[in-house]
Amino acid sequence: MLCKTALPDGIQKNMMDISENHTIIYDKNVIDFVTVGVEFCAFLEEETQLTRREWIDKMLKILPLLYVKASLLPETVAMHQEEIATFVKEEDYARVALRVEEMMGEENTFLEVFMEEMKYSDTPVSAFVSECIADIYQDIRDLVSIYQFELTEQMNDALYRCMEHFHTYWGQRLVNVLRPLHAINSRQWQVSDEDVFNEEEPWI
Repeated sequence: MLCKTALPDGIQKNMMDISENHTIIYDKNVIDFVTVGVEFCAFLEEETQLTRREWIDKMLKILPLLYVKASLLPETVAMHQEEIATFVKEEDYARVALRVEEMMGEENTFLEVFMEEMKYSDTPVSAFVSECIADIYQDIRDLVSIYQFELTEQMNDALYRCMEHFHTYWGQRLVNVLRPLHAINSRQWQVSDEDVFNEEEPWI
């Protein structure tokens, strides 16, 4: 008669960690975040011709969604000491930033108040829509690529890194850049609304 032998505590704990890790990296909220991230990256990488208004309108829809999905991510901890793969090279970052800069034109620069430099400056500090968007893109693309290439062993730590950067860096960049984008969009809407009003025949 065969008797069942209990696994050593260390192996049992390791198996539990693996199981818990697998649950986290394929959690519904994680998949939702990665899905929105794929759409965000694809939009910035594609070369379709859009007007500035169309581009800003898309950004104002996807950026808040990205923030909401990031805020719903489950908590996790780094499990490995190995360096996590990165996919965004300097030229990739520069290409995205340049496309955004070309799209925004003279509206690319805005005055920022939520910046560390403001603590030590008596004058307004300029920020750039292109840099904010490219910074967000860099973290999101790295995580998305790890999922797309199915690098399972790195998914947890890549998720942890992305969440850490969300809270310490790109999350603030995201909410910062919404302000100028909203202002431009609202100004364009007001102009269009005035044009429609002026085209109407006056009351007799």
